[in-house]
Amino acid sequence: MSDQIPFVDLYPQYEELRSEIDAALATAVRTSSFIGGTPVSEFESALAQSVGVRHACGVSSATAALWMTLKALGVGPGDEVITTPLTAFPTVEAVLLNGARVVFADIEPDTFQISAAAIEARITSRTKAILPVHLYGIPVNLPRILEIAGKHGIPVVEDCAQAQGAEINGRRVGSMGVAGCFSFFPSKNLGAWGDGGAVASDNEELVRFVRMFSNHGRLEKYTHEICGANERLDALHAAILRVKLTKLDEWNARRRQIATIYEQELADVPEVVLPQTYPNTVPVWHLYVIRAKDRDNLAKHLKGRNIGTGLHYPLPMHLQPAMGGREREGECPIAETACKEILSLPMYPHLKAEQVVEVARAIREFYGRRP
Repeated sequence: MSDQIPFVDLYPQYEELRSEIDAALATAVRTSSFIGGTPVSEFESALAQSVGVRHACGVSSATAALWMTLKALGVGPGDEVITTPLTAFPTVEAVLLNGARVVFADIEPDTFQISAAAIEARITSRTKAILPVHLYGIPVNLPRILEIAGKHGIPVVEDCAQAQGAEINGRRVGSMGVAGCFSFFPSKNLGAWGDGGAVASDNEELVRFVRMFSNHGRLEKYTHEICGANERLDALHAAILRVKLTKLDEWNARRRQIATIYEQELADVPEVVLPQTYPNTVPVWHLYVIRAKDRDNLAKHLKGRNIGTGLHYPLPMHLQPAMGGREREGECPIAETACKEILSLPMYPHLKAEQVVEVARAIREFYGRRP
């Protein structure tokens, strides 16, 4: 039996950057920089430059980033926000926390991304924002979505939680809508050692609001302009992220190499449908998700070979109990079908080429294909 191939392994990142991370943490502790301070401001500046915008504000999570960005845009009760049913729950949670209604637009079956045509069909007079998700690190068809949104005067907020560093027509995701919202959950392409997130934008007033709201409604100590919340990015996480950011492009390139190996090894397996991307985009493959015949038994087979897998996601958002449950079945049929077939394969930058080949060969074995 093969050595274990985990679904994700984050320790090699620390091994690669141990001295830099340890030094950054030591500096933060020595200078008592735990909340705010130089580690946070330096990371925010580096992040804004990486995304290609003028402003960035670190916050406690992508959930908080989305919630506060929508709040900054005035989203509230009676409003509608259009998003995808195939995403993590925090995407819709951010809408609900503002008291607005989530409207789901179905996905495209080959890319897993929200359909621009479906978005256009769901726009009403109550649509306050469009919230596309660059799911799995695959950029959405954002040029078309922005064109549709522009015709109706609707702001587009990019959920970039899974797509740090991805590009469309040479521009980084998060730089083309009114704002980009990022996640630094440990397993993300740019991950902290706990929760973290950020809002990036050229809109100075929007970022100012997020900075103020996330710090108890204040920009200056003891002067609270509004009632806010405690949604700050910790300085220790910022120190780690500042170090890791220097490796983001290299690690993303490695993810693309791994995706290429999967494509080469599985291209002739008809029971497996490989993920597709849009023209003029550069994906970053936070997850490598296939559609597989007899998905559940394939996952069991891989587990028997000590190969980790994941499901992203087993239930579309409109069928979640919090969103109405099974009585909404049939509302987004493409996403519903995809959730029964998708399987996430091991994907992280320190995955070895021979391990990727081993995963692919185990899949071929399951379907009776020759290695």
